[in-house]
Amino acid sequence: MTRDTRESVTDGAQPPSQGFGEPRRSSPDPATSGGGASRPPEDDETAVRLDHVSKAFGPLKVLDDVSFEISKGKAFCLLGRSGTGKSVTLRHIVGLVRPDRGRVFIEGRDITTLKARELSDVRKHMGFLFQNAALFDSMTVGDNVAFPMRRHTDWSDSEIRDRAKKKLADVGLENDFDKMPGDLSGGMKKRAGLARAMALDPTILLVDEPSAGLDPITAGEIDELLVKTKRTGTTLAVVTHNIPSARVIGDEFAVLHEGHMIARGSLQDLDASDDPLVKAFMRSHGGG
Repeated sequence: MTRDTRESVTDGAQPPSQGFGEPRRSSPDPATSGGGASRPPEDDETAVRLDHVSKAFGPLKVLDDVSFEISKGKAFCLLGRSGTGKSVTLRHIVGLVRPDRGRVFIEGRDITTLKARELSDVRKHMGFLFQNAALFDSMTVGDNVAFPMRRHTDWSDSEIRDRAKKKLADVGLENDFDKMPGDLSGGMKKRAGLARAMALDPTILLVDEPSAGLDPITAGEIDELLVKTKRTGTTLAVVTHNIPSARVIGDEFAVLHEGHMIARGSLQDLDASDDPLVKAFMRSHGGG
């Protein structure tokens, strides 16, 4: 399978952040949500855990026995070249893809066997910033940010509008509520996507290539917004091949290569690695 074919399978367009195609309902009570699925004792320090996850699409094995944990309130950067399974890993975390083998835990809960309604409850506590922002072209910027609130809460229109304005102000777009996505620059679209991903104050934010297609200055501004988001206590899972960006955002790191995890640890651990690929990757100064 060619790389182009692989990326059409692994990096195809997905529903916008926080919607995920589920029916509208009121915000869940964290103490009561969860349906009938069993919930093991929660590890107070772990937000996400992948346990020996493998996934193949036809003859292509994208992930092969991948395991890692993401600590609550930390930024975990998953590094690697394009087409190595990074985005597929994010899709496992949010439940858009189920593993062939292994399990995925979100805040102590095994999501690999959850039914649609139970999985929807878990997703309400997660935000997803897509690589291309994935804004609805037919909606204003404000309505894009309001979309998950209208879909998943019973808040009044005035409450939703006020909250959407605040979320846009948080990312520096307070004057762009009524603009259309087509009127925004690439960096502004990314900011609007982040505002929408944070609309319901998720405890976990998944970010796919935050600096893709951005100039270095704008990419740096997005990095700082993600660091600011982390400071609120939100756990970040960031997929990137931009090492300068990862050095700014990340607390914990892992490197994927051809579906295998070849390195994991702190920035200092990866900088000291003897693996030739890891060494070359960590010395990279390129972005994109």
